[in-house]
Amino acid sequence: MSNLMEVTGDTWEAEVSKSTIPVLVEFGAEWCGPCKTLSPILNQLAVELNGKVKVVSIDVDKSQQLARDHNIRSVPTMMIIIDGSKTNDRMIGAMNKTAIKQILEKYIEEEKKD
Repeated sequence: MSNLMEVTGDTWEAEVSKSTIPVLVEFGAEWCGPCKTLSPILNQLAVELNGKVKVVSIDVDKSQQLARDHNIRSVPTMMIIIDGSKTNDRMIGAMNKTAIKQILEKYIEEEKKD
């Protein structure tokens, strides 16, 4: 079972833009091998960081306009959205859990300061 919420163009605003916590957005595809490798890691992070970070997935084949809007050129690509705005952290390719979590930690810390 997946702990990742699948987001589409119809749900982007409610689930990502208006989120009160940072959102890790993964752009992927069913046919993408590295995306399949990344999926269990993102599921673990979704559980571990529940309430601190929202982890969502977007299928670039089903949501082509969202992929274009965010200039996605390869999958998997991950980005962090805070208060509806993209951060400078864009992660391309499969990454290990520790590396992703380290990037997310700075946004969790910033949220605590507010």
